[in-house]
Amino acid sequence: MNAVQKPKRNTWQREAVRSALSGTEGFVSAQALHQHLRDGGSTIGLATVYRALADLATEGDADSLQQDGESLYRACTTDVHHHHLICRNCGRTVEIEADPVERWAQEVAAANGFTNASHVVDIFGECAVCTAARTGE
Repeated sequence: MNAVQKPKRNTWQREAVRSALSGTEGFVSAQALHQHLRDGGSTIGLATVYRALADLATEGDADSLQQDGESLYRACTTDVHHHHLICRNCGRTVEIEADPVERWAQEVAAANGFTNASHVVDIFGECAVCTAARTGE
């Protein structure tokens, strides 16, 4: 199913979500972003925040990942395909290049007769600061 999608129109709600996401450090849930917007006086609804975030992720304007069964989002800082290292304690995120992963994904897809393959790779671990805090070093 490759239906051509019309670009989403820019509404004040969509721009409010985009702006709030851009002002947020790291990944954030739709609920947390909604609360941030409401605390700032916005009347935007939670369902609208969910839709706007999903649209931004689909269009490449936001990164999205799943953590503990929940979708988290952050403003995308680059428009090229990339991967992340994510601290599971503090949420610190580093964008990384992963050329071997790119080659592997294409090879696996081709070996199985797939074309136009895409993938998402996020690596979760513990950053140096959290490791030092945990171990007392």
